[in-house]
Amino acid sequence: MNERFDRAGVPLDRRAFLGRSAHGLGTVALASLLSPSLLRAGPENPAAHEPALTLPRQARRVIWLTMAGGPSQFETFDPKPGLARAAGQPMPESFTRGQQLAQLQGERLVCLPPLFRFRTYGKNGTEISELLPHIGSIIDEICLIRSMTTEAINHDPAHMFMNTGSQIAGRPSMGAWVTYGLGSEAENLPGFVVMVSTGKGRSPQPIAARQWSSGFLPGRYQGVPVRGQGEAVHYLSRPRGVSRDQQAADVAAIRALNHNHDSVAHDPEIAVRIAQYEMAFRMQTGVPELTDLRGESARTLALYGCQPGDGSFASNCLLARRMAERGVRFIQLYHRDWDHHSLLREELPLRCREIDQACAALILDLKRRGMLEETLVVWTGEFGRTPMSQSNKGPVGRDHHNKAMSMWLAGAGVKPGFVLGATDELGYAAVENVCTVHDLHATMLHQLGIDHNAFRVKFQGLDARLTGVEGAKVIKDILV
Repeated sequence: MNERFDRAGVPLDRRAFLGRSAHGLGTVALASLLSPSLLRAGPENPAAHEPALTLPRQARRVIWLTMAGGPSQFETFDPKPGLARAAGQPMPESFTRGQQLAQLQGERLVCLPPLFRFRTYGKNGTEISELLPHIGSIIDEICLIRSMTTEAINHDPAHMFMNTGSQIAGRPSMGAWVTYGLGSEAENLPGFVVMVSTGKGRSPQPIAARQWSSGFLPGRYQGVPVRGQGEAVHYLSRPRGVSRDQQAADVAAIRALNHNHDSVAHDPEIAVRIAQYEMAFRMQTGVPELTDLRGESARTLALYGCQPGDGSFASNCLLARRMAERGVRFIQLYHRDWDHHSLLREELPLRCREIDQACAALILDLKRRGMLEETLVVWTGEFGRTPMSQSNKGPVGRDHHNKAMSMWLAGAGVKPGFVLGATDELGYAAVENVCTVHDLHATMLHQLGIDHNAFRVKFQGLDARLTGVEGAKVIKDILV
């Protein structure tokens, strides 16, 4: 057995040697907590992921704007004069025979015309709803897809499918996949952040935390909810009477103990636990600095039309831009209460008013700061709505629909001022350049420099991919 000595040449027993080693490890840990860049040797993620990252990278980050509840394309982005002419007439059975319907199965199906006018915007005279004049003003910066489809027809599985590529809970969300593959450039913030705002309407559908889960990927890649009002992150503040240095020492000691335990247990979740302790500690500096909007100019606040800290979608859009500046890789904003089975005419203008100016402001703000060319912005719901009326008496609405929906993208190598795809004359189904959610995911990964076919993880003996095995394709027509 090799004998160990201290600096004076005195032999050390095993207990003394381990004790002094732990002190050294604790010192290194404390130093790395207080100044993470000191010990940074390279990318956060191991080179094992690099075979998937073989494409030229257009996007460094993603901002995903989710209109939770399913916005009606007929009152936003897909004008249908044929549907207007068919107003009040029975929906032709040739469209709906054998088709899946959510709440209209067995009901009398009557065509509901678009309830608001469409206007032309931009160099190409693109038609979008009069309810979205601010987005209309930036139509030459965005790419509109009118032929998106999805597989799910009810809210929770539709959100699961849009976020994870599967209707079954337990799969990693897109944000988790992206941060797993690319890591994060943020020191004091998570790589994947989620914010939720609620429209001032009725009773919005709930948004479950599984929508930003890491699934079977390590827990460190799950989304971290940040609130736009009140305490930004629950249980993040330091206890009273505890200084930053004292807390750093505690976290360093816990890390040293966890490292010692890991040397025996070899449990990968221990590394996750260590990383979460350290990130929480660093977020105590990063989150207050992020949410302090006093440095933003009056011009910027007016551009977004928000009051700092009011928890609105507009305020969250401004925070999303600040997160992007600070290296957050994937930022997802949910705005709730788009589920209009009735009161569509009354409620939809309110939702559009809550998001219209802020969406346009985000694009303009990113562009003026030179960030849009490296930021992929995505706007979508979880499905579309039916061209048939949900209710033929009282305030009308539209049912869930998965055969056609509209969405848009901007930045990061996406064609600006471009419209892709079309639906049939009544808007029941996408018929031209039909796109799927898997195609959308493949395209997003492509712009991030990731080959979706090669980006896979072994799970339960199979090669699991975000884009599934159904033959997803990159939507090259929308790329520059």
